[in-house]
Amino acid sequence: MAFKYRVELTDVTLRDGMHAVRHQFSVDDAKAIASALDGTGVALIEATHGDGLGGSSVQYGFSKETEEDYLRAVTSVVKKSKVAALLLPGIGTVEELKQAVECGIQAVRVATHSTEADISAQHIGEARKLGLDAVGFLMMSHMTPETVLVEEATKMASYGAQCVYIVDSAGAMLMDEVRAKVSSVRNKLPSDVQVGFHAHNNLGVSVANSIAAVEEGAYRIDASLGGLGAGAGNTPLEVFVAACEKYGIDTGVQLYPVMDAAEDIVRPRMHQAIITDKSSLTLGYAGVYSSFLLHASRAAEQFSVDPRDVLVELGRRKVVGGQEDMIVDVALEIAKGK
Repeated sequence: MAFKYRVELTDVTLRDGMHAVRHQFSVDDAKAIASALDGTGVALIEATHGDGLGGSSVQYGFSKETEEDYLRAVTSVVKKSKVAALLLPGIGTVEELKQAVECGIQAVRVATHSTEADISAQHIGEARKLGLDAVGFLMMSHMTPETVLVEEATKMASYGAQCVYIVDSAGAMLMDEVRAKVSSVRNKLPSDVQVGFHAHNNLGVSVANSIAAVEEGAYRIDASLGGLGAGAGNTPLEVFVAACEKYGIDTGVQLYPVMDAAEDIVRPRMHQAIITDKSSLTLGYAGVYSSFLLHASRAAEQFSVDPRDVLVELGRRKVVGGQEDMIVDVALEIAKGK
C-alpha cells in the first residue's frame, strides 16, 4: 500500500512501564522484553527506572536491579534498535549519563516540566558531546499554552536537541489540543529538528491522539507493549501499529511480532491489568501526572480518604513531577476537613 506518513516508534515498556510494576522488572525480564522488541522493528527502546537515571530512591521507589545491571542487560540483547535512557535534571546527573553511555546507550531523552526547558541545557549539551541522539521531553504539556510550549521547544532545539517531544504525561489532552500544539511546535522548530509525541491513555484516546500528532508533523511516537505504563498506561504499541497499518502510516514495525511480544512476553509479567479504572480516569480528568496514581492511592488509604479527591485537588493546585511530597500533605488536609 502507499503510505501517507512515515514515523519512528520509541517503545517505553522498560521505562514508563516500570511504574506499573513498581520498578521491579528483573534483569531476565528486561532481556526477554528487549529481545522481543528488537525483533519487531521499533527504532528506539527506552530502559531505565520509571523516573529515569538516578530514580531508584526512597522518594521514587527502589528498582529491583541496579541501573548498570539493568542497562547492560538490555544493551546485551539488542542488535537492531537503539537503546535510550531517560534523564530528569535534578534526579539524574551528567555523571550518571556518562555511566549509562558506558553501559551502551545510544540516545537520551532529557525531560523537564513543559515550562522549564532552561534546566535541560547542560544535559542536552553533554549528550551531544557524548555522541548521543539527544531528545528534549516537555512533560505535562497540557498545562502550557501553545505560545509558551513553542518557546520552550525552541530552547531545547537551541541546546542541541535533535527532537523535541510534546508529552501528555497526565493523559489529559483531546485531539484538537494535540493538533494545535504539535502543529505550532512543528511550524516553529528548524526543519532538521524532529517533533515527537508521548501519550497516556487515561481518557482512552492515546491512539487517536498519536495519529492526530502524526498528521500534524510528529515523526517520533512513543508507545509500550500492552500499554504498560503509569495510570491507564501508554499508547499500546501493538494497537497503534495495527491502526497505523489501516490508516496508511508506515511505522517500520511488524504487526504479528509486536502482537506476540505484548501477549506472550509482557502480559504474563504484568502485576495487574492496565485498565482505565476510576483512579486513572481521574488522572486524565484532573490533569495530574500519571505516576502520581500509586502515591495518591497509598496516601488516600493511609488517611481514609477517596484517592479521586486527592488527585482532583492536586490537579487544582497544578502540582507537577518532582512535587510528590505534596501528595501526603493533600491527603492529610482532606482527612482533616472531613
